[in-house]
Amino acid sequence: MPSRKTIELLEAAAAEQNLLSDEPMSQWRLTMRRFRGRTSGMVGLSIVVFLILVAVFAPIIAPYDPNEVLIGKEDVKPRETSCIHILGCDPEKPQHILGTDANVRDFFSRIVYGTRVSLTLGFFTVTLALIVGSTLGALAGYAGGWFDNVVMRVMDVILGFPALLLAIAIVSVLGRGLQNALIAIAIVSIPAYARVMRSQVLTLKESDFVAASRALGASWNHILIRRVVPNAITPLVVLATLGVATAILEAAGLSFLGLGAQPPTAEWGSMLANERNNVFTSPHLVFFPGLAIMITVLGFNLMGDGLRDALDPSLNR
Repeated sequence: MPSRKTIELLEAAAAEQNLLSDEPMSQWRLTMRRFRGRTSGMVGLSIVVFLILVAVFAPIIAPYDPNEVLIGKEDVKPRETSCIHILGCDPEKPQHILGTDANVRDFFSRIVYGTRVSLTLGFFTVTLALIVGSTLGALAGYAGGWFDNVVMRVMDVILGFPALLLAIAIVSVLGRGLQNALIAIAIVSIPAYARVMRSQVLTLKESDFVAASRALGASWNHILIRRVVPNAITPLVVLATLGVATAILEAAGLSFLGLGAQPPTAEWGSMLANERNNVFTSPHLVFFPGLAIMITVLGFNLMGDGLRDALDPSLNR
């Protein structure tokens, strides 16, 4: 005859199993309804979707190849201001919406292609940091003991350095380049995901549904992967959304210092660095890359705030 405690654990497991088929979809609908009620979140989502479309259709939107030097091909000069025919520019002159840069390349095309570079770097960086950080955090939180201490102390050491300075040090060791910048930014981002996942796992592993799974004989990896991690992923979604904005900003900073994207790659940070001394003579060459970075970071931050509000039950009572 099973004990009362065993029966209660089995009932809890059965109740959880019944909820698995219905709860995710209803929770998704509830979250989306809350998110749609957040004006700032919808504004951020609109900005992000717009930027993704620009990145995907960059070859169609951009009138020129971003690295094409127009000397000898068109009657244009370095750092020429914008020429838009419908706004009164001489039809005899070639049209350049944002003018040309110091190497006589179409600046609008480089801004457009810079969207593709920055978003790709941001998404890949966050994905790498999320996978590694959440895996380490989940294992450390569930296993505990010496493994938890070792992993968390390593995370504390990484957090002890300013993120940008540590990224600069890592790129200096690995060598300049966009790929190494991606790796460096991912490494300095790992502790945030690891600590959040660990805190969630420490709370969830003592829950009744986890105890029920243990009573049913489930293995530790089954419990961790199928029971604990899916219920701990919510705060990581918000953190990852905000992390994309941070990664793009840090990548622009590394490129500005000459450690990230290398010429002739169209990247907003390197474009700012190339023209920083011409802020008064050719302000458009500094203003538009800075504006692109600002809008991108703003979009992801607004979307992250909206997701946080939608996923936080205490804010939706």
